[in-house]
Amino acid sequence: MTVDATFEEINDAKANMDHIYDQSDPRAYFRELKKLDYAIPGNAKPIFQNLIRHLQRRENDTVHVLDLGCSYGVNAALLKHDLSMDELYEHWGQKKLADAVPEEVVAYDRRFFADLGEPEDIEVIGLDQAENAISFAEEVGLLDEALTINLETEPLSASAKEELAPVDLVTSTGCVGYLTEKSFDRLLPAVTQSRPPWIANFVLRLFPFDGIEETLDDWGYVTERLESQTFIQRRFASTDEQEQVLEQLRDRGIDPTGKEAEGHLLAEFYLSRPMKDVAEIPIEQLVFI
Repeated sequence: MTVDATFEEINDAKANMDHIYDQSDPRAYFRELKKLDYAIPGNAKPIFQNLIRHLQRRENDTVHVLDLGCSYGVNAALLKHDLSMDELYEHWGQKKLADAVPEEVVAYDRRFFADLGEPEDIEVIGLDQAENAISFAEEVGLLDEALTINLETEPLSASAKEELAPVDLVTSTGCVGYLTEKSFDRLLPAVTQSRPPWIANFVLRLFPFDGIEETLDDWGYVTERLESQTFIQRRFASTDEQEQVLEQLRDRGIDPTGKEAEGHLLAEFYLSRPMKDVAEIPIEQLVFI
């Protein structure tokens, strides 16, 4: 994915997961991430659930969620079927799936998720450039719609804009830093066709958010950062990765003492809403229901 020089340099400090991000099914992805205690989707889930409940009460209807950088539909699985990360690690790590071909995993998962019963009253659109991963998520029923696109370099098609018109909530748990304000410039005209959706981003402290915040401001959004909490993404893959990340943080004037210095990549939560919604209910009241 093409990003600006600042983000490229920051991403170079992180362990590269590209080789497992876009395979035909999630087994290798989850096998590797389990070793690193990858946890951000599970840590984000309660906040996303609270936002969805509020929007359901307000809209009295199905909530349409757009998940940016959705990969294999992990956030959709957690939200639609009320699963946990541990349950997903166990599911995609089963011994009986170890030697299965991808087509068998797809068939197995289609039955598995269907047998969980009626999902929560949400529909999830996934957006990612990882064609194999997003196709898997749509085939097994985790995503209701799938958009395979790199918004950093490509505009949305007319049909994609139409699909995005009903979106009530935009979520991300790790794609900021790969997606920049360029992506939001292309996305916002589509998702604000009717009522502007809320935009909920979990952003690694490594990455500046000011460019995206300025773009959102141009569209009438007010962005709030949850001041009281950081969220674990995963353990560092190596001492070398940790040292490079700590150097990047210090270069940006961010003190990692007691945080990343303890051994984990950490994210902060940003919520962007129209001014009238911000005035109606504070962020702390929304996320700590």
